[in-house]
Amino acid sequence: MGLRAAIRFLTILPVRGGDAPPGRAAAFFPLVGAMLGAAGAGIFLLTAKAFPVSIAALATVAFWIAISGVLHEDGLADVADAVRAGRTRERVLSILKDSRIGAYGAVAILLSILARWQALEYLATPRVLETLIASQAVPRAAMVAMAWCSRPAGSGLGLALASTLGTPAAVIAMAQGAAAALVCGWRPGFAMIAGSVLIVQAARAWFYRRIGGVNGDCLGFTEQLTEIFILLIFACRSCAW
Repeated sequence: MGLRAAIRFLTILPVRGGDAPPGRAAAFFPLVGAMLGAAGAGIFLLTAKAFPVSIAALATVAFWIAISGVLHEDGLADVADAVRAGRTRERVLSILKDSRIGAYGAVAILLSILARWQALEYLATPRVLETLIASQAVPRAAMVAMAWCSRPAGSGLGLALASTLGTPAAVIAMAQGAAAALVCGWRPGFAMIAGSVLIVQAARAWFYRRIGGVNGDCLGFTEQLTEIFILLIFACRSCAW
């Protein structure tokens, strides 16, 4: 039931019986991410046989966005629109609740798509399957870690997740994320884990300062930053993973 609930929470797939609380489903978030990563790797490798790598990379990113229902990109956009210098906490929270996307949010989504598209096009590793699995599993583990170690701000999905997330589920999710990272090799694995920890801690501190806690949009923002980070380190030409 927890796995089905995680699939329902993170994707648009019509799964029956996934009625577990979000916190219980969170134990399976990285596993769902791994599935999406494996599917994306299949799309990337098959498309690259018939089209240029650039098209394969774009198709893969488009698949991830579509299958997740633009869930994480929406969080990124809302944070980009809301958290600007000079705005009060109340104003920021009000904008985060607004479903409309402004100029800052649109630019943030565009930059996210471009970063992931270009990173995939210029992957500097032959381990495409492992890399793409990690690129989707680790960010979802980071989301769970953020929800587990942070106090919620406002209401909505973030509060529902944090209020039902126990330590065992969080530890299981983080262990899955670490395993997905280390499958890529110990050097890139430790780089992914260390980078994800830094992103979570830095984002948490920033959100605490601006809105006093973390909500669902903050989790989506964290997922996007972590995903971009992971894909970029595998596009690094001088890293020699």
